[in-house]
Amino acid sequence: MANVNTAWDQVSGNVFKTWLIMFFFSIFTIGVLYVLAKGFGFGETGGLGLFGMALILAGVMNFVSYFWSDKIVLGISGAKPVKKQDNPALYRLVENLCIAAGLPLPKIYTIQDSATNAFATGRNPKHAAIAFTTGILQKLNKQELEGVTAHELSHVGNRDTLLMSVVSILVGTIALLSDWFLRSMWYGGRSDDRENKSGAIFAVLALLAAILAPIIATLIQLAVSRRRELLADASGVLLTRYPEGLASALMKISSDKEPLEVANRGTAHLYIINPLKGKQALGFLASLFNTHPPVEVRIKALREMEGKV
Repeated sequence: MANVNTAWDQVSGNVFKTWLIMFFFSIFTIGVLYVLAKGFGFGETGGLGLFGMALILAGVMNFVSYFWSDKIVLGISGAKPVKKQDNPALYRLVENLCIAAGLPLPKIYTIQDSATNAFATGRNPKHAAIAFTTGILQKLNKQELEGVTAHELSHVGNRDTLLMSVVSILVGTIALLSDWFLRSMWYGGRSDDRENKSGAIFAVLALLAAILAPIIATLIQLAVSRRRELLADASGVLLTRYPEGLASALMKISSDKEPLEVANRGTAHLYIINPLKGKQALGFLASLFNTHPPVEVRIKALREMEGKV
């Protein structure tokens, strides 16, 4: 019997894989923090204490970016709000898909750029915004634009901004403590637990963790980002019931070699396709540092859903 890969299969599979990654990421984070705590010279309970302090500090650091991230990103991107009378067709398209998704209407913005791209932001559906470049509005037909909009609304409905904020906190915590440890090694740091053999071993392990953990954490963060893109593709198809619309849009956007001028590495993961054209890494090892899955993989998965939604 042939394997039937429906949009629902894609959604459930990607949700499971995302949370599996998050589970191992949490275990990894706790392990790294414990090793670093021992390397700092804290006692047996010091790891938990340091872990708690690190999360509190990282949480405070991310508090402002979480509540104002949409305004920051929209400002960096040069996005301008669009009123209904300015583009009634776009408003109707977004409104109809919001009704289908059971989502409140997000604020709609445009970016004055001929490059083809779009992104969604906001901490939850009630505080969401969706932005389109003028290029994507001009170059895509209605069905393709519906596919792109459904993808971005799925990011909102799937709470991807919240999830990536949590991941960023974990990555930031690891990077911060790794930096602290390396600086403590440079300046001497605590030594009361490093005199014995066990302390020396943990000091070596902590040094390795301080060097490698931020890189590994970033790779996990990017893996989560790629998985959420695949999830948004599948979720978007459940709204439009037309996989070819999004597949065709992805093909057009990826074939447009014009980079988006206002995009940068910090915001690249938000867009439907990496806006830094020509800078997407190739090859298995290099692709681990990509913010998005290969377009060919996304289009193949979408076309496998034809007639199965």
